[in-house]
Amino acid sequence: MGFFDGYNIASSGMSAQRTRINVVSANIANAQTTHSTDGGPYKKQNVVFQEMLLSEKEKLAASPIQDKETPLPNKNLSGVGIKQIVESKEEPIMKFEPDHPDANEDGYVAYPNINPVIEMVDLIEAMRSYEANVSAFTTHKSIDSKTLEILR
Repeated sequence: MGFFDGYNIASSGMSAQRTRINVVSANIANAQTTHSTDGGPYKKQNVVFQEMLLSEKEKLAASPIQDKETPLPNKNLSGVGIKQIVESKEEPIMKFEPDHPDANEDGYVAYPNINPVIEMVDLIEAMRSYEANVSAFTTHKSIDSKTLEILR
């Protein structure tokens, strides 16, 4: 493991969770949006994460110290990334509001199928994951500082 790998992994986790927080916040903000640019109600979005792998050979090629006798494992985790942001396929919730400007000919308005309670729980979970990555980054920094103190 390289000197900066811990920092890179924690930073990628913070970045991924920040994206998740932004997407969940947009879902909460648009929970009552009945008219979007597509013409229908806002569609809930979800973040799909993916592991970022780096082959050990690529990693060692960048390192000045290589042991030719050591067998190389296939892959090494180098962080987490965003694979894609997907729109929900759930049907909108129909509410009878004949006076609403977006009501159909029967008087029903299509609202996004977004539960604010579930979104808030998802937001809290993303914030806790972000905080855990900050803690990992800080701990790694502390360990490196103590190591450098010992080497003086």
